[in-house]
Amino acid sequence: MRYFIVDDDTASRTMLKKIIMEGELGVVIGEAESGVASITSILDMQPDVVLIDLLMPELDGIETIMKLRKEDFQGQFIMISQIVNKEMVGEAYENGVEFFIHKPINRVEVQSILRKTAEQFRLKDSLLAIRESLENINPGKTMQRKQSVKEIVLSILNDMGIIGEVGSDDIVKAMEVLMNESERRTQLPPLKDLYEAVAAKLDSPKVDIKKESKAIEQRIRRTILAAINNLASLGSIDNTNPEFEYYAPRYFDFQEIRHQMLHIQDSKFDSLKVKINSKKFLQVLYLETLDKYKKQ
Repeated sequence: MRYFIVDDDTASRTMLKKIIMEGELGVVIGEAESGVASITSILDMQPDVVLIDLLMPELDGIETIMKLRKEDFQGQFIMISQIVNKEMVGEAYENGVEFFIHKPINRVEVQSILRKTAEQFRLKDSLLAIRESLENINPGKTMQRKQSVKEIVLSILNDMGIIGEVGSDDIVKAMEVLMNESERRTQLPPLKDLYEAVAAKLDSPKVDIKKESKAIEQRIRRTILAAINNLASLGSIDNTNPEFEYYAPRYFDFQEIRHQMLHIQDSKFDSLKVKINSKKFLQVLYLETLDKYKKQ
């Protein structure tokens, strides 16, 4: 991934570059100390992602984004912000900002958000390539193709910001196992049985089913925890965010989300013990996947 950093604080730019380089997240191809100074360079260099400060002299972050969009810049934006102002946050979302990095800058938060952004970028790129291939096969025709179970699940995980998490593949496989059953149920089997069924589908004759099912369980739990943290982060900035409003009360105990929101608002990025209900998450995901698949 190719990054461009726009921030009037030299220390913040230096810290972000260091985090990107040390985490092997990509390369920083340019930087600027103001929105005005950044526009020409960004349009010339066409970075994949622009990390941009919200509050800057002359042009603030939102105004800079609006000017770049008018010039047809197609890259992604990540907003860097120390304040929580619902009006400004809403305006940022309207102009294509998908993630916020809080100040003071925290290494774990930055690495997590940049990995999710990179995964989203790769997914969009893959979907674009598939669409172009289909158009080449049938030029001039709009093709409507039924989405696979994997595509439906990945779309939902993408909305929750966990498509790049280590357990996302396990979750997809679990949904495929359930959807491939001859009689689709409304209730999940015991999670132990589901995880073992996923492990049994691995392309390895030497796999230890019981041992691998335990690993799958832990990977899925970590991924669900990441979803809680992501949604809590969205809700702490703007509790009217559509992803937060839709997924937080459906997939989780909202009280757990609320505790994490308060934790984030106190600027604490250390770990907070959260109760994870894997069965509820997978149950809701399965029913939503089943519903979307049937409606195609």
